[in-house]
Amino acid sequence: MALRLIEMVLTQSDSADLDTLLQDCTLLDLRQIRLAEDDVLVRILLDAEHSETVLDLLEKHYTTNEKNRLVILAVEATLPRAEIEPDPVAAVSDQSPAKEKTPERIGREELYEDIKNGARLTRVYMAMVVLSTVVAAIGLNHNSVAIIIGAMVIAPLLGPNVALSLGTTLGDLSLLRHGFLTALAGAGATLVLSVLIGVLLDVDPTLPEIATRTQAGLGDIVLALASGCAGALAFTTGGSATLIGVMVAVALLPPVVASGLLLGGGHPALAIGAFSLFMVNLICINLAGVTTFLAQGIKPTNWWEKDRAAKATRTAIALSTVLLAALAGLILLARLG
Repeated sequence: MALRLIEMVLTQSDSADLDTLLQDCTLLDLRQIRLAEDDVLVRILLDAEHSETVLDLLEKHYTTNEKNRLVILAVEATLPRAEIEPDPVAAVSDQSPAKEKTPERIGREELYEDIKNGARLTRVYMAMVVLSTVVAAIGLNHNSVAIIIGAMVIAPLLGPNVALSLGTTLGDLSLLRHGFLTALAGAGATLVLSVLIGVLLDVDPTLPEIATRTQAGLGDIVLALASGCAGALAFTTGGSATLIGVMVAVALLPPVVASGLLLGGGHPALAIGAFSLFMVNLICINLAGVTTFLAQGIKPTNWWEKDRAAKATRTAIALSTVLLAALAGLILLARLG
């Protein structure tokens, strides 16, 4: 797991009990550097997977003062090399919060900032949506797998969908709203642009790359569930989410572009089938994302936020399951018909 450096400036009186506060936490280094005017610079080096426990303690005891601000920095390397020896005491059944087994993920606040940045509705985001839509439409119309893959590489669809999952898990209405609006704007722009391209082009619904995306199957559901899990895991481990973004785009971009092309080309029944596939994939991705965040132990700090988050999560899982079952039923009826 990567290293993190936590920095905070405290008064000398506030920092007096810091060693006692963090005595049960797993740290690599703790330094207190005296500054001018009775201030102390606190520097804590630790593994990223242990940062959440430390941050929760520091936030609870020190951030009530508006002048105190925690800063979390990613550490590329340190010399001598940082190695944590296994703690034999921790292996024994010790139920104190600091001794509980920590999840193999980055801290909640760091995760929140990463995902919040990816959920912003910006001009660059919309430009990438437009470009990926154009490329995907050309690839589908030319039945070219290589061009379609190129479209999925540049499609920025991972960020807002992971933001929806995290916002649901934390009960964070602001993040949920931003993720929803960004995802809606991206999907809406893709659909409208695809319809316009479908009007201009001679769309052939029998092309394999289009025909295979006019109905949902078990494999599509498994792909979408795996994409949602992989997207959430990529963010929680602090790794690169670029390749995972391609996987999510595989499930989302081609179906909605195919739906727009077919609708613009005068094939409304097939367009509905492709859009149904998009909706099934969207629900599966977000359902898998919420489940993965829960499995990773992502939860709010305060008890009232935990209660709100639990209600939001239960509602989202129940609603997603009902919608998924309804869509699957409609798809099955359409096939039988």
